[in-house]
Amino acid sequence: MASTADFRNGLVIEFNGDLHVIVQFQHVKPGKGPAFVRTKLKSLKTGRVIDNTFSSGTKVNVARVERRPYQYLYRDDMGYYFMHLETFEQIHVNEEVIDSPEFLKEGQNVEVVIHADTDTVLSVELPQFVVVEVTYTEPGLRGDTANNALKQAKIETGSTIMVPLFINVGDKIRIDTGNKSYIERAKS
Repeated sequence: MASTADFRNGLVIEFNGDLHVIVQFQHVKPGKGPAFVRTKLKSLKTGRVIDNTFSSGTKVNVARVERRPYQYLYRDDMGYYFMHLETFEQIHVNEEVIDSPEFLKEGQNVEVVIHADTDTVLSVELPQFVVVEVTYTEPGLRGDTANNALKQAKIETGSTIMVPLFINVGDKIRIDTGNKSYIERAKS
């Protein structure tokens, strides 16, 4: 058990029968009335972010979670397979718990969040930025740069992303996995 005084970003709590991670919190002491804590909680099952207000001093159950380093191996009809980098143990994960599965490349390192008490996989988190190669894109038209024009490009993982006109087939680009957008050309 913990109280609202123990809140910090990244803390995983049990709330409404589900596990939630605290994304943001703020202690508020109004001029009148008791103090309270405003929070933004992200569900580890659904990924939905909800706002909730706790009275100051409220007790909550803290869930023990571990972040373990894994490497992506391959995908088949059953799901995705990962290998622990220290014990070489392999696990099978469904697509629903992976953040941005369209950017997974074989051999890529990820962090797997595991509920320590039940030993179940809660989520698979990719690095914030990944470098991928463009496998197909239409050539950009000369002089068509009036308003930061973008075009579609297919990347080596099979996904499609919007990129600037100067990107060509074979270029390596850096992608933000959080908002699934082009950042820059990768340095070779």
